[in-house]
Amino acid sequence: MNDPVQPLVLDLLEWIGPGSRPYDEVMEAWRTSCPRLPVWETANERGLIDRAHNQISGATVSVSKLGKQVLAEHRNVVFTERTTA
Repeated sequence: MNDPVQPLVLDLLEWIGPGSRPYDEVMEAWRTSCPRLPVWETANERGLIDRAHNQISGATVSVSKLGKQVLAEHRNVVFTERTTA
């Protein structure tokens, strides 16, 4: 893969982790004004992240099912599902 953004996209997915993170936190850490490194935009376009909003937690970002598959394939990272008792 000769895509220079791909390693950074994988870093973003790993950074988000198995749960979700507040949208504002993700934007502060990952939004870029560099047109050559559109990490956030690329992850969105490829369907690797999900965004949600609710009244309690506000806007959040999580790794999509496809994003989890990509991480497992390229980085051998597997997020386990959390269970609640």
